[in-house]
Amino acid sequence: MLVVLAVLLVWVGVSMGQAATNPSLGLSIPARMAEWVRSHGGAGAVNWLENVWYSHHSPKIGGAPPKGAIRHPVHTANIPTDIGPAHLPPPPPITPFAQPPIPGEGQWSPAGRLVGGIPAVYETTLRPDAVHTSYVVGVAWMDTKLLKATLYSGNQIPGGGPYPDTAPILPSAAKGLVAAFNAGFRMTAANGGYYTDGRTIIPLVPGAASFVIYKNGSATVGAWGSNVTMTRTVVSVRQNLSLLVNNGKPVAGLNATTTTKWGATLGNAVYVWRSGVGVTADGAIVYVGGPGLNITDLANILARAGCVRAMEMDINTTWVNFSTYKPATPTGQANGTNGTELLPQMAGTPARYFQNWWVRDFFTMSAR
Repeated sequence: MLVVLAVLLVWVGVSMGQAATNPSLGLSIPARMAEWVRSHGGAGAVNWLENVWYSHHSPKIGGAPPKGAIRHPVHTANIPTDIGPAHLPPPPPITPFAQPPIPGEGQWSPAGRLVGGIPAVYETTLRPDAVHTSYVVGVAWMDTKLLKATLYSGNQIPGGGPYPDTAPILPSAAKGLVAAFNAGFRMTAANGGYYTDGRTIIPLVPGAASFVIYKNGSATVGAWGSNVTMTRTVVSVRQNLSLLVNNGKPVAGLNATTTTKWGATLGNAVYVWRSGVGVTADGAIVYVGGPGLNITDLANILARAGCVRAMEMDINTTWVNFSTYKPATPTGQANGTNGTELLPQMAGTPARYFQNWWVRDFFTMSAR
C-alpha cells in the first residue's frame, strides 16, 4: 500500500511540475495549477475557490478609466468605401451606457489589414455599465462579405484530433489573416457539442448556442435546431451554453446570479473577464471582450452593438483575447509582431495563435 501511495505521489508531483511549465494551461503558475486540477476531476473545488476569491474582489464602483483607455476614433474619410469589393456598410456608433460619454466612447475605428482597400474590421471601446465606470471593454465588428471564418481545433479543446486547421497558423493562411479570437469553455463545461471537418467530435445539443461556419466562409450564431441546423454546407459548429441575445434583446429571465443555465465556471455571478460573439441583422459578426463583466453586462453590450443573436464565449483573464493583424503589405504574412489586441491589457499577446503549444480551439477571420 505504501509503495502504491509513493508511486501515486511521484506521478502527481511530476504531472503538476509539467503543468507548471506548460504555457497552454495559462499565463501564470496559479492559472496552470487550476487548469491541472480541473483536468483531474477537481473542477468543483476550483470553481468554489475562484468564486470565493472574486466575491471578495468586486470591481470598483464609480471612478474614471485610465487615460487613453477610451480610444479616439480614426476617421476613414481617406478610405474610398464606396468602391472596391462587395462589403457591408460600417457599423453605427454604440450609445454608451455611462453618461456623460467620454469623447470617442462607442465610436468605431478601422483595425487590421484592409481587404480590397476596404476596412473589414472596426473596433471601439466603452464602459460596460453606468456603475463600474473605471472599466473599459472592447467591441470588434467584422464584415462577413470581406472575411471568411475558420474554426481552428486544439488537441486539448475539443481533443480527438488531429485536425487540418490547428495551431500554429501556417504561413499560407497567415497571408490573408485579419483577426483571431478565442472560442468557448472547456467542452465539459460548455453544455454543448463540437462538429468540424465532417466529423462529430462531441454530439451537438438541441437548443445550445452555436457558432456555425459554412463552406463559403460565412458564419452566424443561433440556437441549434431552430435558428441553425445541419446542412451539407455546414463545416463547423462550436456550441457554448445558451443564447445570451435573441431577437435583438437579452434573453428573457437572464440573471447574473443564475449558475445552472449559464455554466458553473465561476458561477457567472461575479465580475470577471468575459467574451461573447454575435451576429447582426445584416450578417456582421461582433465580438465583445473585457474585464469587470457579469453575464447581464455582456448581453447588454452585445445587444446594443446590434446583435440579433449572441452567445457567451470563454471567460477569465488568460483566455479572453481578440487580435487583429496588419502586415506592411496587403498580402503580407500576419504574425505576432504585426498584431494588435483589442484591449492592451488582454493576456496572451497576438502571437498565441502562431505557437505550437497552443492547444485550445479558436476562430480566425481572413480575407476572402
